[in-house]
Amino acid sequence: MKHSINHPMRHGRRPAGRPARHSRGPALRIGRSLALVLPVVLVLSGTLAVSRVNWSGDSADPALAASAENVSSRTAARAPHEALRDELLIELQEKDPGAALTHLQEAVNDRPSLAKHCASLARSLGRAAVRVYGPTRAQSYARPVCDTSFASGVAQFG
Repeated sequence: MKHSINHPMRHGRRPAGRPARHSRGPALRIGRSLALVLPVVLVLSGTLAVSRVNWSGDSADPALAASAENVSSRTAARAPHEALRDELLIELQEKDPGAALTHLQEAVNDRPSLAKHCASLARSLGRAAVRVYGPTRAQSYARPVCDTSFASGVAQFG
């Protein structure tokens, strides 16, 4: 008995439902083009970006040098509210939150420019008080300093 195998593509016909190999559309061509071109573009753009950076450390632009000096002087001298926050947190640990809140109120009364930072300072004290004393005992020190922000810090962290 002789079996005949039907090869549809030999006779110029393809099976129903199968697209021809050569008609995959423009998406394949675009994808292949991008696969070849994109890495080249990325390498060239990265090379150009790196070549434009002044790696020597000497700034030829006086405006850039002046701004760099301003940044370094600002980071060296801390802001007054940050220094006050550190003092208050130390006082909270050494004494109690009541003493730190009193010191905060006095500092804000002496330097009105600290008033805009008062609420965040009091919240920081509240969170620190919860860590040191627990939520119940920390809440007992709450008083209306900076619109009850201390109590808000206790409630957030506790």
